[in-house]
Amino acid sequence: WADGFEKLQIIPLMIVTPLTFLGGSFYSIHMLPPFWQKVSLFNPVVYLISGFRWSFYGISDVSLPTSMGVTLGFLALCLITVRWIFKTGYRLKT
Repeated sequence: WADGFEKLQIIPLMIVTPLTFLGGSFYSIHMLPPFWQKVSLFNPVVYLISGFRWSFYGISDVSLPTSMGVTLGFLALCLITVRWIFKTGYRLKT
């Protein structure tokens, strides 16, 4: 999709990095006000980080089955999207 080197970094820079920082990588989401706790549950990175936190420390912000389910669901959504892109050739050079 990127036709130049600068456009290669737009997804990591503008989407992945903020989601990681806002996903509770440096804090527990229980430290947030109740409104922001609910908002942060829409971030798929929260569930990934919560699973890692459970595997290292035995504690997590959300339950382990929920964390695994959301992570696997998001993975399935990403794989379906990539499959669709390859199947249709959407914005791919021929």
